[in-house]
Amino acid sequence: MEKLLLWSDRKSCGGEDDFQPYLELSLLPGDEARGMVIVCPGGGYSHRAAHEGGPVAEKFNGLGFHAAVLQYRTAPYRYPAPQEDVLRSVKIIRSRAAEWRVKNDKIAVLGFSAGGHLACSSGIVFDEVRADNGDAADAVSARPDATILCYPVISGVNMPHNGSFMQLLGEARSMQELKAFSWECRVKDNTPPSFLWHTAADPGVPVENSLNFAAALRAKNIPFELHVFPHGRHGLGLGVDDNVAEIRVWPELCATWLRKMDW
Repeated sequence: MEKLLLWSDRKSCGGEDDFQPYLELSLLPGDEARGMVIVCPGGGYSHRAAHEGGPVAEKFNGLGFHAAVLQYRTAPYRYPAPQEDVLRSVKIIRSRAAEWRVKNDKIAVLGFSAGGHLACSSGIVFDEVRADNGDAADAVSARPDATILCYPVISGVNMPHNGSFMQLLGEARSMQELKAFSWECRVKDNTPPSFLWHTAADPGVPVENSLNFAAALRAKNIPFELHVFPHGRHGLGLGVDDNVAEIRVWPELCATWLRKMDW
């Protein structure tokens, strides 16, 4: 994978952590223009889980899509750092779509768990959070064309994953702040279509996170596809290391959904 730093200036949280966010590009060869899937690993906004990064990009390459893994900022960085990173990644890819043979109107953001919260946020706050860098990418839209949400953290107020919101917002987060970052409360007319999957048995992030977001999309007549599998722990990723064979079909289901939209 080719490594591409997101920002021309170093990003610092003012502490010892000097992590610089970057994209790991995995572009398919050939002249054919293809859709792009940007992968956001989960990790509770405290780290980025490796099994939800590179292997997922490789899987989507195998399904015929360009892919990239976003290594975004996590704690001790707070909001809006991760959101700046995901929106900047969309802008970079869209601005270089011709060069990289990417369909510039077929860019999806995929995320797991807290990475799902981040992916979902890209379809909500794309016109609120600035992701400018003083280059050509500033001129293009940061709005993704779809989001792919895998056992996502969605709500800070309805069956929340409290650890993710503590890492994103800090210890002194108010109920008003938590509601503002509960994406089921923030769906708007131009929120992009979503593919969601979850397990009913997920003990870490309850399935209601996906159910309630799907209901919010439905209320706005925004297309979505939702799959709820009966069994499986939190953090399954591709499911290759777990004895939960039924969830392993989710990438193919997602690919079919994307192709229906000419990805």
